[in-house]
Amino acid sequence: MSELLNLQQVSAGYGDAIVISKVDLRLQTGESLAVLGRNGTGKTTLLNTIIGVTRHRGGTIALTGKDLTGARPDKRALAGIGWVPQERNIFKSLTVEENLTAVARPGPWTPARAYEMFPRLKERRSNMGNQLSGGEQQMLAIARALVLNPKLMLLDEPTEGLAPIIIEELLAALKRIIRDEGMSAIVVEQHAQKILGVTDSAIILDRGTIVHAGSSRSLIENPAPLEQHLGVTAKKKPRQAASR
Repeated sequence: MSELLNLQQVSAGYGDAIVISKVDLRLQTGESLAVLGRNGTGKTTLLNTIIGVTRHRGGTIALTGKDLTGARPDKRALAGIGWVPQERNIFKSLTVEENLTAVARPGPWTPARAYEMFPRLKERRSNMGNQLSGGEQQMLAIARALVLNPKLMLLDEPTEGLAPIIIEELLAALKRIIRDEGMSAIVVEQHAQKILGVTDSAIILDRGTIVHAGSSRSLIENPAPLEQHLGVTAKKKPRQAASR
């Protein structure tokens, strides 16, 4: 696999505040990464820095070897970065169909293929964005990012505020997109144990720095870092009854 994303000693924030500090991060083509951490540790700021909407305070950012450190957000999008923000930012005054066709670029992901991934959207293709449920709006936000045919997708809290059944549906779709379709992705997610089953690797942020990095499988098998940095308690295995 070739290197897709490379962050070297990146520091960034908002105004005079530095939120992430000297972050080193590499992602290979076809690889997926979970970004974990408590609230306020810099997870969203990391994505915003890759997109280019924070104040750069040091380091370099490259995509497929191209330096994007000083590039505007629109140039980064054209270079192949797709973004699904917490706010979803769909066009609420347009139909589902119009939301997709308005931004679609040539490539394997077409509106028709997005409908195959999210059948609910096909059923509601004539509905306006503001007529969709929260879960459907999130599906539309992901589908809209897909039809841009990005090299890398960034997803910020894609399951936030959604009902458990919708969370399971979205995670299943993300698993197909990432695992089966090979989409490179970075996912910020609060449901650590669930997203680790989707991604290849994971990092944990604390106070704007990476305090743990490794494979998702290793965190599933040894959740001590999750307990230490996120307060996530691993599920205990049921005790076997003593033999008589």
